[in-house]
Amino acid sequence: MNLPKADTLPAFDRAERRAAVLSRLAGGIAVFRAPALVTHHHDVEYRYRPESDFFYLTGFPEPDAVAVLDASAQRERFVLFVPPRDAEKETWTGRRFGVEGAVERFGADAAHPIAELDGKLVAMIAAAGGPLHYRFGREDAFDHRLLGLAKRGWGSRPRTANDLPLSILDPGPIVHEMRLRKSEAELAWMRHAIDIAAEAHVAAMRATRPQAGEHEIEALIEYTFRRRGADGWAYPSIVAGGANATILHYTANSDRLRDRELLLIDAGAEAGGYCADITRTFPVGREPTPAQRRVHRIVLESQLAAIAAVRPGVTFESVHERALEVLAEGLRSLGVLETPTAQIVKDALYRPYYMHRTSHWLGMDVHDVGAYRQDGGSRVLEPGMVLTVEPGLYFAPTLDVRDELKGIGVRIEDDVLVTREGHEVLSHAAPKSLEEIAAVRERPA
Repeated sequence: MNLPKADTLPAFDRAERRAAVLSRLAGGIAVFRAPALVTHHHDVEYRYRPESDFFYLTGFPEPDAVAVLDASAQRERFVLFVPPRDAEKETWTGRRFGVEGAVERFGADAAHPIAELDGKLVAMIAAAGGPLHYRFGREDAFDHRLLGLAKRGWGSRPRTANDLPLSILDPGPIVHEMRLRKSEAELAWMRHAIDIAAEAHVAAMRATRPQAGEHEIEALIEYTFRRRGADGWAYPSIVAGGANATILHYTANSDRLRDRELLLIDAGAEAGGYCADITRTFPVGREPTPAQRRVHRIVLESQLAAIAAVRPGVTFESVHERALEVLAEGLRSLGVLETPTAQIVKDALYRPYYMHRTSHWLGMDVHDVGAYRQDGGSRVLEPGMVLTVEPGLYFAPTLDVRDELKGIGVRIEDDVLVTREGHEVLSHAAPKSLEEIAAVRERPA
C-alpha cells in the first residue's frame, strides 16, 4: 500500500479553531489543561499524549501546560502557560519549546512559565466580563486548584448593581460540536491512520497460523503501525483467539491460537492525533467450521445493512436499529431464539449475545466526543461526521447454546464517513468477508 508521508499531509488551522471558540464565549475565558506525566512504575512515565481538547486548539505537545482563551481581551486572547526551557532537564528528557516556542511555533499571543499560572490567571478571571469555561472531572488536583483561583479572581472584581451571577460553564458543548464535524485536513489524517491500520490487519491475516501466540500477532500489528509512521496504537490492541473473542475488551493477548477456532482482531493506529478503529474476524486455520461461517455471515450481513443506512438526514440510532434487525433474524436462523424478530428487538432478547452498541463517533478520541442525542431524540447524521459500524455476536462458553456455537465471537468494524451523497467506508482496504480474507492470505506479502 502506497501511503503518503506525514509531512505531505495538510496542516490544521488551529487559529481558526480558536477564533471559533472565542466567538462563542460571550466575553468570558476558557481554560484547557494538558496534564502532567503519569508514572508507570517508580521513575518511569507512560508515553505522553496531550488531552484532546487542549491539543485540538493548540497543537502544543508537551505535558503540564495550560491554554487560556480570553474573549474579553483586546490583544492577548490566546495565552499559553508552559514548562520553561531547562538545559539540565533537556539533557535527560529532550528539548522543550519553552515560552519562546509557545509564541513562535504555536501562535500564542503571550506565553508564560507554568509556575506563573496562579497569579496571572487570577488577574485574567478578575478582568473578564463573562463566565469561566472549564471541564471538570479529568484531573482532581487541578479542578480544586482552579476553583480556588476562580474564587480569588471573582473576589477581586469591582461590584456594580448590574453584576451577573458568577458561573463556571463546560466548554465541551462548544469544542465538541466543532470536533464532531471533520475538516478536510482532519479527514486526510484519519485516512492516513486508517490506511496504516488496514495494512496492519492484512499483515496479521497473513501471519496467523495455529500455535502462534496472540502476542506475536499483536507485535506484528504494532510494528506495522510504527514502521508506517503512525504515532502508535489508538487503543491497546485486542488479539483474541477462540473464546477470548467473547470478552469484549480482551487485551491480555497471551494465549495460543488453535486450529478450528476464530481470531478476532480489534486494532487501530493513531496519526497526527487522529484514530483508526478496525475489527476483523477470521479462521486461525484455512477453513472455518460450518457454525463459524454462519455466524460470520450473519454479522457481516448486519454490518453491511447498517452501513447502507448511513447517510445525511437519518438518525444515529437508526444505524443501530438496522443492525439489530439483521442480528435478531440471524439468531432465529441459528435456533438460538425462537421469538419473532420484532419482539427480539423490542424486548432486547439479543442482549446475552450482543451487548454493545453498533456505533460510536471517531476522531481524536477512539470513542470521540459529540452528543448522540439532540432535542429529545437521536441525533441526525450530517456530512463530515465519522462513526464506526461494528455489530457482533458472542457465544461465551457459559451460555446455554449448542456446543458448536460455544466459544464463537465475531465482530466486524469499519470507520464510516457521512458524505453529502451518502457515506464512504474509510477502512475499505481491510478485507472482511471470509472469501476476501482467504484470498489475501493465499497471496504472498
